[in-house]
Amino acid sequence: MDIKDKVVLLTGGARIGQAVVRALADKGADFALVYHRSRQNAQKTAEYAQVKGSKVLLIKADLTLNRHLADIIPKVRRFFGRLDVLINMASTYEPKPLRTSGPGDWKRQFSTNLDHVYQLSREASELMRKGPGGRIINFSDWTCASGRPRYKNLVPYYSAKAAVNALTESLALELAPKILVNSIAPGPIIPVAGMSQKERRGVVETTPLQKWGGGDEIAKAVMFLIESDFVTGECIRVDGGRHLY
Repeated sequence: MDIKDKVVLLTGGARIGQAVVRALADKGADFALVYHRSRQNAQKTAEYAQVKGSKVLLIKADLTLNRHLADIIPKVRRFFGRLDVLINMASTYEPKPLRTSGPGDWKRQFSTNLDHVYQLSREASELMRKGPGGRIINFSDWTCASGRPRYKNLVPYYSAKAAVNALTESLALELAPKILVNSIAPGPIIPVAGMSQKERRGVVETTPLQKWGGGDEIAKAVMFLIESDFVTGECIRVDGGRHLY
């Protein structure tokens, strides 16, 4: 798929999402950007795309509880009349010991990391089918793509992200041949807020490529999955080889 003049719906991704939008805007895409609290960041990202000539629609929605979820695709349809690419990047990462977690933690992790991915993909696919086809790109986690959790205190998160990979494969089969569905499993891309210098160095030391990747590496993977016409049902790890340790 040539991304020029195509419509991209992207959820979340306040930091990494900015790099993805910049890369796609440079290629001539238009955007519907879904944000929750970070209106300022979304506006900044939109302004960059608009300078490049992109049309941009900003949509405020709380995906942690799936509020306003049903309004997203209709808004895209009314504004653009089409949809070509859906990037499900919105996510919540909340470590918590199992003994102190409860049903609310499980529900929140699945709501933010899985439920809206399913719902938006289902509704977006109906709009994509009215055109020449499309791409759906979901976001998983490098640990899930490696087949083992590796870290404690992440039972709901890991379970939800692992389910994203299963959903990706199921959708790829269900929506072929017009819609290609894949997932990206980021590793050490951008340090998590609050990480100490020691913790950051520890990540680098256990990553074969000896560095943090940066948002541009995710943008490259997204571009590949959009442009490819023969990759579907795949999960691509962008983790600098960290899964090898």
